[in-house]
Amino acid sequence: MDGYVLARVLHVLAVVHWIGGVAMVTLVVLPQMRSLPAGERIAMFEALEGRFGGQAKLSTLLAGLSGLWMLWATDGWGLFADLRYWWLHLMVAVWAIFTLVLFVLEPLVLHRWFHARAVRDPEGTFALVLRLHRILLALSALAVAGAVQGAHGGL
Repeated sequence: MDGYVLARVLHVLAVVHWIGGVAMVTLVVLPQMRSLPAGERIAMFEALEGRFGGQAKLSTLLAGLSGLWMLWATDGWGLFADLRYWWLHLMVAVWAIFTLVLFVLEPLVLHRWFHARAVRDPEGTFALVLRLHRILLALSALAVAGAVQGAHGGL
């Protein structure tokens, strides 16, 4: 297996794990947590987020490094100037949002903010978390769909 094929395999596996986890949390875990009392809901969310957060960091890091390597190996930088490759811009934007949240905002700001807001307004905080997860999942799904379409010549 050559280096490009290996990078693409690692890239797809990382994206499947990362976005699949986001889908599981957004479509299954968070809706199910609505049945829990507010205090338990917050504790459960923080426990699950903590467990998946580390995995998501590894997946986003691997997706970013493998994507960067594929761009470098193919000298694909010029694709960003062609609007037919809109999905590349979206992939990078989604990756940048998640990377910023996971590596910078969550440890420095969001963890404390979420906990303080959840104590004041547990229902509103939970609704906001679910809404933000849905938006990020929709953007992620669009990026994945565009990338698959683009990888198979459907520009």
